[in-house]
Amino acid sequence: MKQNGSITLFQYWNRLRDGRSAPKRSEVEPADIKSLLADTFILERDTRGQAVFRLAGTRLCAYYGRELKGFSFPSLWREKDQRLVARLIHGVFEQKSVVVIHLEGFSRSGRSNKFELLALPLDGGVENPRCLGVISAVEKPFWLGADPITDALIDSIRVIDPEKELTSNRSAIDVPSLVPDEFEAPETISTLGRARRIRHLVVFDGGREE
Repeated sequence: MKQNGSITLFQYWNRLRDGRSAPKRSEVEPADIKSLLADTFILERDTRGQAVFRLAGTRLCAYYGRELKGFSFPSLWREKDQRLVARLIHGVFEQKSVVVIHLEGFSRSGRSNKFELLALPLDGGVENPRCLGVISAVEKPFWLGADPITDALIDSIRVIDPEKELTSNRSAIDVPSLVPDEFEAPETISTLGRARRIRHLVVFDGGREE
């Protein structure tokens, strides 16, 4: 994590969980993170098993030019990245993974900007998994918030072990320009820390260790 918003939210989440895999949704107090609220979001799993926005901050909605509540989270991404994003958030819901995604967002008129996204698990029970997250703009050009972001591409992914690191010296997993439809390894997020092949690349342990 490089952006202040990600680091601050991670520290708050880590204090709340107090050694557990995740804090309860009811333990999150908006007043405690009021400086971050405009950039934060909460995801839930709908009846189809998809991650959708339960809440989204005002600045995030301005970035995308619309109210995000109720929208599919993977739908914000370019089609070729949507399945990977869905798997990552499934890992946050089910394995209580902590995920950092560096991405490039593209506006309606063709402009682009870099962002850092942090996704953190919340304990809502087996039937109601939640994800708390923040999206931080690396830069804030004049057009951001006026020229809506219409899609995004993943630059890199990191799965963080909260027991061992806040910011890691390990390299993030770079994502190739063409994400395959299927992984050769099992699809759960916990396998991202093991060696696997993505097209012509072999990616080794770069995330959490069980």
